[in-house]
Parts: sequence; structure tokens; C-alpha cells
Amino acid sequence: MKADHVVIDTNVLISAALAPASAPARFVDWALAHATLLFSPSTFEELQTRLWRPKFDRYLTLEQRQAILHDLGAVALCVTPASSARVFSRDPDDDKFIHLALAGNAAWIVTGDQDLLILEAVEGVQIVTPVQALNRLAGGS
Repeated sequence: MKADHVVIDTNVLISAALAPASAPARFVDWALAHATLLFSPSTFEELQTRLWRPKFDRYLTLEQRQAILHDLGAVALCVTPASSARVFSRDPDDDKFIHLALAGNAAWIVTGDQDLLILEAVEGVQIVTPVQALNRLAGGS
């Protein structure tokens, strides 16, 4: 399956950084090589804020966190969705990922967040886990 533009939720990006052999990491590696990763100012800010949480100090060095933010910022496409009051998710804070995907014409939102996953799709944007995305790329369901 081809996915030109992809939105990857913060939880998947952090999981990928913490566990380089995991499904999130394998999907992020695929996306960086074969798709365009989309961020909005608010989704990138969320990643920055979460990466700097003290609970990650023993897993990621200062340099590793800076490199993650620099590298993702350098390759991703920044899209600023129009202001929208449309609510899709049962957690309104997650709607920023949907608004970004719609504004950036993303094929997928890849997430581990149940508030997004329960939706399955929004206006043609598929909402899947990293494992589901990898299975679809491999030709499975």
C-alpha cells in the first residue's frame, strides 16, 4: 500500500525512539524512507514537550532528543490546518492529528491512541496502529 503523506502520533514517535526494534520504530523508518511525514506547529510542539519530560531522562540523552527533533523537523512537511471547531475524537486534544491529516491529504494517521483508533477512518484517512500499518504495507489486512 502506498502512503504519500502520513501523520504519526506523538506516542508512536516516542515509542520508536525508546525501542528501536519495535513496530513503531519499523514503521517510522519506513515512513521516513517512503512517505512524507506531516507535522503541524501544535503536533511538533507536543512532541517537543513530551520528549523533554524527566521520565525519559534515563532512556534518551539530551543529544538524542535534540537529534530526534532536528532530524524529524528537517524531513517533515509542516502544514498549518485552518482553524476548525470540528470535533471528531472523544478526546478533543487528539483532533489536531485529524485536522493535520485532512489539511495535508494524509493517507494514514498511525497511532496507539484508542481515542483515535476507535474512529478507524475520518473522511478517507485511515487510522491504524503501527502493526496494522506494517501489515498493510506487507500486503496483509
